[in-house]
Amino acid sequence: MTSALLTDRYELTMIDAALADGRALRPSVFELFARRLPTGRRYGVVAGTGRLLELVQEFRFGSRELAFLKREQVVSDATLDWLEAYRFSGSIRGYAEGELYFPGSPVLVVEGSFAEAVVLETLALSVFNYDSAVASAAARMVSAAEGRPLAEMGSRRTGERSAVAAARAAYIAGFGATSNLEAGREWGIPTMGTAAHAFTLLFDSEEDAFRAQVAAMGVGTTLLVDTYDIPTAVETAVRVAGPSLGAVRIDSGDLGVVVREVRAQLDSLGAVNTRITVTNDLDEHAIAALRSAPVNSYGVGTSLVTGSGSPAAGMVYKLVAHLDGPDASTAGWLPVGKKSDGKATVGGRKQPVRTLRDGVAVAEDIYVEDPPFDASVGRPLLVDLMLDGSPIEAHLGTAGVAAARAHHAAVMAELPAQAVSLSRGEPAIPTRYL
Repeated sequence: MTSALLTDRYELTMIDAALADGRALRPSVFELFARRLPTGRRYGVVAGTGRLLELVQEFRFGSRELAFLKREQVVSDATLDWLEAYRFSGSIRGYAEGELYFPGSPVLVVEGSFAEAVVLETLALSVFNYDSAVASAAARMVSAAEGRPLAEMGSRRTGERSAVAAARAAYIAGFGATSNLEAGREWGIPTMGTAAHAFTLLFDSEEDAFRAQVAAMGVGTTLLVDTYDIPTAVETAVRVAGPSLGAVRIDSGDLGVVVREVRAQLDSLGAVNTRITVTNDLDEHAIAALRSAPVNSYGVGTSLVTGSGSPAAGMVYKLVAHLDGPDASTAGWLPVGKKSDGKATVGGRKQPVRTLRDGVAVAEDIYVEDPPFDASVGRPLLVDLMLDGSPIEAHLGTAGVAAARAHHAAVMAELPAQAVSLSRGEPAIPTRYL
């Protein structure tokens, strides 16, 4: 399987023209960053790193891809030969997956020849723009839940592969489980799920449905109690499963009111340890509104996989420096950047640092052209992700996901208290170029 054609046509036509001109192999530096956060957001969460590294490994132009490009006359025969031999041989550094980012943060830094680095633009942006949007929304939901577990349940609200990516991003940001089995198989995320309304409707009575589910899954299962009448269903559920019933799920109604009524009913029936989980189009604001309600856990779908109103993180991929000559031994790095209104970029190779005071983040300091900085005042943010075309194993697979989840939890603790507010505001810390 190859990821080579998961790209825009102009990536290849740029290479075609640059090869003909002789500049395609000029050593270059590209950065992936967001000019701004989605309106009102105070931080973003980096996600997609491990996925991208695997896709870069699979970025190969085989006979079928080359035949298509030739038939469509996308590039010249000379460029087809170059693409046939393509293997990314450069280096990639970036923010550790799970890290927080702010406007201008160089989330990913790709160094290689112009041609081999520019061709990764579309792929890198498609991964980071989606995964980081989901992770950023998920982090807000985790904060709103204040320690109560959340499960990702959005597979039916996005594309089939996006569903897997969304489950992965949400887990990194603190969700505890997913309904998506492929995400469990591929990335080691715990999976959950019992039954939908269709299961209850299959049976002649709600009681028959509950008895069948308990017989198959045990009394610790979660019974869905809002197919018909909720109080009747709760009474039936406890009668069938006994007071050791694991949980009930509520998927409709005024949740703040219904949950309290169900909790009181469960307690009166002796099911004092039966948990209540709620679903029903939740987002971070609905979760926050339920903080005082006796909810034990949440299931989130549509809002999560669509970034809770910001389905793309707004990241861009820009050339920021290239060698003013054929190689590093004969010339220095030349900073380059756009000057266009509203889209200007800061040229030059950079070293970003999270500046801390008493363990609390106070600034995103970006040192331009690699000047020295005082490491005692902050935390350098760039880590090696790929060297000489080979990914660093620690960022891949299930181990990479586990590490990203742990890293995210640690860096969230560095934020100032106001940063987790759901109200609209400016970025939690300023970005300063030094």
